[in-house]
Formats: sequence, C-alpha cells, structure tokens
Amino acid sequence: MPIQKLAPQLINQIAAGEVIERPASIVKELIENSLDAGAARIAIDVERGGIRLIRVVDDGEGIEKDDLPLALSRHATSKIASLTDLEQVTSMGFRGEALPSISSVARLVVASRARGADHAWRVAADGTEECFELIPDALPAGTSVEVRDLFYNIPARRKFLRAEQTEFSHLEGVVKKLGLSRFDVDFVLHHNQKEVLHLKPADSIAGREFRVAGVCGTAFLENALSVEFESSGLRMSGWVGLPTYSRSQGDMQYFYVNGRLVRDKVVSHALRQAYHDVLFHGRHPVFVLYLELDPKMVDVNAHPAKLEVRFRDSRLVHDFVFRALHRALAESRAGANHRSAVEGPESLTPKVFGGFGDSGSPGFFNPPKQSALPYQVREEIEAYATLAGREALPQPERFADGQAGMNGETPPLGFAIAHLHNIYILSESNKGLILVDAHAAHERITYEKLKRQYHSGKIPEQPLLLPVRLRVSQGEAEFAEEMRDDFGKLGFEIDRLDLETLVVRKVPAQLACADVSTLVRDVLSELHSKGSSTLLQDRFDDMLASLACHAAVRANRRLTREEMNHLLREMETTDYSGQCNHGRPTWVELTAKELDRFFLRGR
Repeated sequence: MPIQKLAPQLINQIAAGEVIERPASIVKELIENSLDAGAARIAIDVERGGIRLIRVVDDGEGIEKDDLPLALSRHATSKIASLTDLEQVTSMGFRGEALPSISSVARLVVASRARGADHAWRVAADGTEECFELIPDALPAGTSVEVRDLFYNIPARRKFLRAEQTEFSHLEGVVKKLGLSRFDVDFVLHHNQKEVLHLKPADSIAGREFRVAGVCGTAFLENALSVEFESSGLRMSGWVGLPTYSRSQGDMQYFYVNGRLVRDKVVSHALRQAYHDVLFHGRHPVFVLYLELDPKMVDVNAHPAKLEVRFRDSRLVHDFVFRALHRALAESRAGANHRSAVEGPESLTPKVFGGFGDSGSPGFFNPPKQSALPYQVREEIEAYATLAGREALPQPERFADGQAGMNGETPPLGFAIAHLHNIYILSESNKGLILVDAHAAHERITYEKLKRQYHSGKIPEQPLLLPVRLRVSQGEAEFAEEMRDDFGKLGFEIDRLDLETLVVRKVPAQLACADVSTLVRDVLSELHSKGSSTLLQDRFDDMLASLACHAAVRANRRLTREEMNHLLREMETTDYSGQCNHGRPTWVELTAKELDRFFLRGR
C-alpha cells in the first residue's frame, strides 16, 4: 500500500483517541480552557451523563472573531510560541488539540464574545478543519462550547461508554477535582436540568476548607492535618488525612503541581514512605495537596492528556514531599491540635468504634475520633520503665498523679480513672472521656524511642546473666549469621554455634525482661520470610517495630493508676502516638456533648 497523507478529520480522530475517553475527558479539556481564559465563573450543563449534551459556559476573555477558525484547527494555540515557552508552561492547556479532536467525534458549536467586542460569533465544526462559517450570536463576554452526540460517527467507541449514571459520576469527579485546583472560581454543574454541584468562590481559609469538605466530606477535614512547608524553592500546602482516616482504595487523593492535577511515581513513592509505619496495611491515605515550584523545574508535556509530569530534579521533589508530610504526621501525637475549623452536620449517634470502612459502603463506621486537645506538655519524658518491669519513674512535676497543675490545668489526655478489662485505659479530660489501648499506645512509644536510639548511634544493650540457646531452621541460622552486625546495632549479640543453633548473649536494654527465645525467634522468622531483597531501611524499621511489639505492655496485665498516667503523659509527647506501628488507632474520645446525646439530656 503506498504512503499517503492522512485526512485532517482522521488525524483529529486519532488524536481524540488519546485524550477523549468519555464525556468526563471533554469536560476536563473545556474547563481547563476556561481557566486559561481567566474565567471567574464556569457553568457546566450535561444531559444523559454527557453523552447527549455537554455545554460549558464561562465569563473569560473570549475569542476574537478572526481567531475562532484557528481555535478549531489542530495545533493552534495562543499559549506557547517557542520551545522556551514550552519549557515553562503555566497554562492548563497548550497543545491545541482539544477542540479539533472533540469536533471529530461529536457535533461541536463554539460561540464566543471577546471582551470589548460588540457581539459574539458562533461557528460549528466537524473535524475536517474546513468550511468554517461565522454567524453572529447573542452571548455575554466569554465563551460557550456545546458538544452533542458524543461518538455519533464512531459506533465502536460509543459501545464502550457506560451507563448514564456511571458516566456522570466520572464527569462530576472531574469537576470536583478541578474545583479544588482553583478556589477563586465559581463552578456550577447541572445534570438533566438539575443543579447537582455548586462550588462557590472561596477567598478565606474557612471558605477553602468548606469547599474541600464539599468535595471530600466533612469527616475528612475533621480527621485531617494542615500542611504548610517551604524549602529549596518549593512550597507545599494543603491537607493530609490522619493515618486512622484511610480508604480501601486510592480514590480520594488529590495532588496538584502548580494548579495541575497530576499522577507521578516520584510523588506517590514519597507519600507511601511518609505513611510507611503509621498506615494500616492495605489502606490508602487521603490528601489534598498543592506543590508549587518554578515551572522550569517540571515538564508538563509528558502525557497526551497532561495527567503526568516529569520533574527536572526528581530526588529534590521526592525528599521535599517526604519531609513535608513526615513533619505533619509526626506532629499528630495524641492530644495535638489538628481538627479543622470547618463545621459540618453532626451525627445524632456518635460512631467512635470500629472504623476502617469507607464512607457510603456497607458496614461503614466513622474513624475513631481524636479531636483537638490544644494544650501541649513538655517534649521529652524519660523511658517508660515501669511497663518494662523496672522501677517506676517519678511523675512529671507539672502534673502530679491524678492532680491538675497550676491554675487548674489538665493535660490533653486527662487523668486515668480505670483500667477496663485489663486492656483499655479510661481517662477523664476537660472535654469528656478518653479510651486508650494501652498495648497499642505503648508499642508506638517504644518504637519511636528505639528509632531515636538507633539513629543516634546504637540501642543500649543488656548482657544476659545466662546466655540463651535456641534451635532454629538452617535458613534462619544463616540469616542471623549474615545479619550479625545489623543485629548488633539493635542491641543484640547473637552467635551461631552450629547449623541450627544460635546463642543470644545480649539483648536491647528496653527488652531485658522479655522472653528472649520467643523474641529472637519472632524477629528472625519475620525478617527471614521477607527476604534480603527488602530495602535495608525497611528491614530495620520492621525489626524495630517487632521489638517494640514485644516490649509493649501486654493485654490482661493490670496497670496501676500511676503507670496509666505515665503512659498518657508519654503519648502526649511522642510523635505519631495517635496510631500504633500497624496504623491502628491508639485512643478515641467521647466528649461531654456526645455523652449528653447518648442519654438525650437537654431534650
């Protein structure tokens, strides 16, 4: 077959295959054009999920009469003119493919009135880039783009469209995502002549939080941490969900680079690392984050639909994102002030138990409530020795056992009043009642102490009066021999006597009272099963977490009130103490107001 030049309509249909998958794809392209035009209000009207009709009307600067035919021509744009412009793109769109691609697979009519023009002009297109007839039209300043009968001329593509409600759900999601990128723009969405979404402009923090709550739900902001971080010419802001507020899938993750919603492997890895040892396994974090950097540092021309970007210095971006989130999550210690100021409707019956389901799904329970407790106590307290079987430490002077400090101050987590079922600490605070899982809380406290000791040089060790021998598998014995120096950094001295025998001579001081044989077997088994392919730092984190679990106070051990108050005070000064090493919550709160609702007081 001879080589021949493709017809413009076929070229545009091929391009449409890259950027137009469904009605939502068209809405994304059109809204981005409106944002680039400086629109302050964007109205989206759709019918039958966008399959029959999509109309996007904005009040932007509009298109001049002579430019309308060019706007419907392939690779025509006002946003870049040279390679230099491409290397520092600040607009949402720049390829000049959207309108001609849309016109090749749907019936397209564009009407626009430039600011200062006497009236508007309308033009229809069919993807051939020919026979543009300009007709006067009545339209306020701005642009209206009307798309009808998507894929009417490509039946094969039309068959892949889903049910009306499914397509509209995708479309609405796109509007919400773009709405989170520009708080200064008014977004209105109608479906089948009914308003289903209205995101009003927000020029204050409270207003922005209200919009975020409208998209992600009030529960997100009630369980979110505010992020504000700047370094090396990069700036990060937004909100990240507490580790205890997570999803079974990554469907509520919004990351914007210079206002553009993107997916990026570098950023995704940094996010996973930040949540590494605080997120329940199999769960996904929730976040709305904005990264701002010099446009020259990011290549936005990496994906046909502009969904992916490439960073010039990916290591710098990775480390910056990780540090920003690591700092925010580390400050989510029990009793820290993190609840947003946004106000939303409250449930008549507080759901504070259970808590890892997704909103709207069967069996859903709200995440455990860990509300704002603004007072902070001093940053460091000595090791929680009592629970490790050693002599009890004196109470911090500021709060005597069960007694408020000066001026009637009460610490954030209050004072212990009971040990329920030898598992849960019941505490009374100024706001109400607090329940703490003693094992989970002590596990996190111990883990953070071990990490600090490890990174400062070496974990203190305790020689055993009588070395402990234990038989293991040959593979585990070889692994222990291979990891001897690494175990030494963790406070162990383990030697191999023969093919299947190990002798333990030293253990971490904090685990001196633990069952040495069980401790070493568990650590060896867990790490050996993961293999040597695991990153070294991840392996050390796993080892420290396993040690912390063994050192933590066990269920069914009765704690004294002094011990319980020691634990509460340490929770208030320990990073990540809102959740254990496995991502489970360590404490929940029932406010006096919620208790009143339980018993219908005041009604």
